Amino acid sequence: MSAPTWQPQIDAALAEDLGAVGDLTSQYFIPAVSQSRVRMVAREACTLSGIELAADVFTTVDPALEVSILRPSGESIAPSEINEAPILEVTGNTRAILTAERTALNFAQRLTGVATLTAAFVRAVSGTKAVILDTRKTTPGWRLLEKAAVVHGGGQNHRMGLYDRVMIKDNHLAAEDALGAIQNGIDQLASEHPGVEVELEADTLDQVRQFLGLRGVDYILLDNMAEVELREAVEMARGSEVRLEASGGIQLSNVGAVAETGVDFISIGALTHSSRAVDLALDAC
Repeated sequence: MSAPTWQPQIDAALAEDLGAVGDLTSQYFIPAVSQSRVRMVAREACTLSGIELAADVFTTVDPALEVSILRPSGESIAPSEINEAPILEVTGNTRAILTAERTALNFAQRLTGVATLTAAFVRAVSGTKAVILDTRKTTPGWRLLEKAAVVHGGGQNHRMGLYDRVMIKDNHLAAEDALGAIQNGIDQLASEHPGVEVELEADTLDQVRQFLGLRGVDYILLDNMAEVELREAVEMARGSEVRLEASGGIQLSNVGAVAETGVDFISIGALTHSSRAVDLALDAC
């Protein structure tokens, strides 16, 4: 992800922090000529994300600041490196560094939290074919940032929005559940938007069986199914080109067992809506 993609978020975050008069604490209590060198470190083991964005926060506040990224997004901080391994270093005007500090850390801490949680889920399904996916349950305005963090953690992105994959869910089916109508919609989509993939959400094995009989279905989402049902769905789909995605009620404690049922994907909203901020800090050096 390139800097222009996240510049609006940086500008908005700084604007809400600085208001109309700026950083009054630094203006009145830090000499204008003061110079400092600081480094970002992790207070806990983690998988990094948002580091390049954090660097751009500093240079947005003051383009003269010298920022060196030492551990880029996607790298992990081991327990032995806590408080020791510098993630980035910033040198220059002390006022500018202090003005940018909290906004830079906010971005890096929250995105590193997403990457770290994702990495934990990825490790939990190691040795299976299951791929960990995110969802659209993202912070408004932060979707590209959070989905990039999922990739930094070793996961993959589900659809980015309503525009790049059709996903016929329970509420769509409640409005129009006739298989003929669904097939007509899939056919029309294929004619007007060729290449857009189609996914249907199934709550029961009967729905799985019915959906496997439709043309043009790329994925079936198995919603809140027990492991025995997931295994049966995998058997039903064997030999077809339809790929299966498990979702709902999946935690670190059971994701390995879900992966072992043979599903292709496991989507987890918690990666982006329930990850906690990782403890990163800016220390003088």
